[in-house]
Amino acid sequence: MTDVLDEGPFFHGTKADLAVGDLLTAGFRSNYRPEVVMNHIYFTALRDGAGLAAELAAGDGPPRVYLVEPTGAFENDPNVTDKKFPGNPTRSYRSAEPLKVLGEVDDWTRLAPDALRAWRDRLAAIVEDERGEIIN
Repeated sequence: MTDVLDEGPFFHGTKADLAVGDLLTAGFRSNYRPEVVMNHIYFTALRDGAGLAAELAAGDGPPRVYLVEPTGAFENDPNVTDKKFPGNPTRSYRSAEPLKVLGEVDDWTRLAPDALRAWRDRLAAIVEDERGEIIN
């Protein structure tokens, strides 16, 4: 039996145009290290956290946030939990099982252009640093 980590609701940020019922799966390249194919699909219980991920996601489409439902077991995201933030204040998770899209969310906070630029610069610096390794 698995302990419930969080009851949600859960969100996923991306630039992909998805429909209700679509399944998000692992096996795609990382937004932060494109040479890495991800073994998990990532999500959060924070709407604006998913918005940040959508803003930073690879692709040309507009950033989108989706309400999602895990279809299987999930765990705390070790890339941020305890490695960068003790506990899980970002309420970030990952699963090897698909996430089911329940709908698109449009009431998330967009970043100002200068804040988005600062996040991109910060991520670029992390990627260049060995500590920016992804726990896959």
